[in-house]
Amino acid sequence: MTATSFSPVNKDSAVPLMQIDNLVRRFGGLVAVNQVSFNVHSGEIVGLIGPNGAGKTTLFNIISGHLKADSGRLFFDGQDITNARAAKCARVGIGRTFQIVKPLTTLTVHENVMVGALLNNSLKVAREKAAHIVERVGMGDLMHRLSGSLTLESRKRLELARALSVEPKIILLDEILAGLNASEVEESIHLIRNFAQEDKLAVIMIEHNLHAVMSLAQKIVVLDYGVKIAQDVPEVIVRDPKVVAAYLGSDD
Repeated sequence: MTATSFSPVNKDSAVPLMQIDNLVRRFGGLVAVNQVSFNVHSGEIVGLIGPNGAGKTTLFNIISGHLKADSGRLFFDGQDITNARAAKCARVGIGRTFQIVKPLTTLTVHENVMVGALLNNSLKVAREKAAHIVERVGMGDLMHRLSGSLTLESRKRLELARALSVEPKIILLDEILAGLNASEVEESIHLIRNFAQEDKLAVIMIEHNLHAVMSLAQKIVVLDYGVKIAQDVPEVIVRDPKVVAAYLGSDD
């Protein structure tokens, strides 16, 4: 496993866009997220990795307002949004994709994106902004195609466009690259990097494609059984014995 070179920005003195502070979520006796803390800055891409069942999607669900935390705090853009509802999280600038892509199949690509754009805009403005987003994700030629007829790769791009439609400051990508071939993955990497650089869009991405996450992320956070076991730059993470044992498997 190798990491592609990148140019991290020293953000130690900057105020984080998002502060995740000791979040905990239990399901009965199972602690799915166990005192997880880390910060995310504007324009930063953070990889969130770990084995299946590590608590990654549960953490996303807390951040995006789909689940409540049992304890801990969540701060976003200067606000305490701990346990805010999903609609408020979207309204303040948190967008997300879902691991299982479920577009509104009887609506066109443009109409799917308009649904999210209507959260903060009039119908006329939402229509214009949705069209712009569809073009930016490279789906202009599919603008008026019914989403139910799309290929997997196009449905993944539509999922990204829908998340972008709420005009987010941070976007949570839940295995957005899963099921794509090598060329489609490379195109998606380029697209995500452009949004981060050009729009200062922060990104947290759950991804099992290690090539993708290592080439995109400036920082990697590793979860195992709900606990953060490592956080560092990609080239350090790939050599961390705890990560090798928990995520990649040991040689023993």
